[in-house]
Amino acid sequence: MYDCVIIGGGPGGVSAAIYAIRAGLKTLIVEKLGVGGQIASSDLIENYPGFPSISGGGLMKSFEEHVRGLGAEFKFAEVKSIEDAGNVKVIHTGEGDIETRALIISTGAEPKKIGVKGEDEFIGRGISTCATCDGPFYRNKAIAVIGGGDTAVKESIYLSKIASKIYHVHRRDRFRAEKILQDRLMSRENIEFLWKHAPLEVVGDQSGVTGLIVKQLETGEERKLAVDGVFMFVGIIPNTGFADVRKDEHGFIVTDERMRTSVPGIFAVGDCRVTPLRQVATAVGDGAIAATVAEEYISEMEGRAYPSRFVKP
Repeated sequence: MYDCVIIGGGPGGVSAAIYAIRAGLKTLIVEKLGVGGQIASSDLIENYPGFPSISGGGLMKSFEEHVRGLGAEFKFAEVKSIEDAGNVKVIHTGEGDIETRALIISTGAEPKKIGVKGEDEFIGRGISTCATCDGPFYRNKAIAVIGGGDTAVKESIYLSKIASKIYHVHRRDRFRAEKILQDRLMSRENIEFLWKHAPLEVVGDQSGVTGLIVKQLETGEERKLAVDGVFMFVGIIPNTGFADVRKDEHGFIVTDERMRTSVPGIFAVGDCRVTPLRQVATAVGDGAIAATVAEEYISEMEGRAYPSRFVKP
């Protein structure tokens, strides 16, 4: 029996573990693959306090060293479902069941598919959702980047240092990304911006991707781009299918300001929950709040007086 189990070893999960362990809670981090989450694959992070410029992998290595230094316990397994047994939550995994009194979900989200012809066929053979992972394969080659948010712009900036030519495809006439990122992207000389364009089909052969067909949304004109790779950054899907708690229409977990879900004793933090901003800094804050509220929850369950650390409105 654990006091607190955290599902997911990204920034929010590690932050929650640090606070839970320091509070004296018997804590376990359950992670499917490895500590770090999606951010570990980011080439560059420039907005996390204390680190003016650091890779995602480098930052998460520091996180992992910190939590392991506190004696964190890990279990690498895939969570299948959660059973709410009142004061006990049973986590069913591929490696057996785990019981805990408080549960914090920090499973993040994964890239969304576009749904165009050729996407499934060429995933991993010319289509990528990770510039850091696959960018080096396209050194001095022509590629396409699809998307207009922070991730798409950041990854296009990174890829512009590698590829000889980038066609940046966006269905709107402007990006949604931070202004500083937009300015940086616009200054790149090897990027051609295809505003109000949408991808129609990824084409290729046995060797992989050879082109991308796009459509100008106002005129209907189609154009084939001769590219060797297509990088897609069009949104994310939360990894919350195993959790029977209240969610929004997109599958993100609904919480209150204290990270409490619709089920007492279950909390959610980071990218998997409904939140106005998905950044390392906000995930870390979520984790700190969730672990602190989980400590209060356990104390109340045991009938112990607990001086709340939160200021009442």
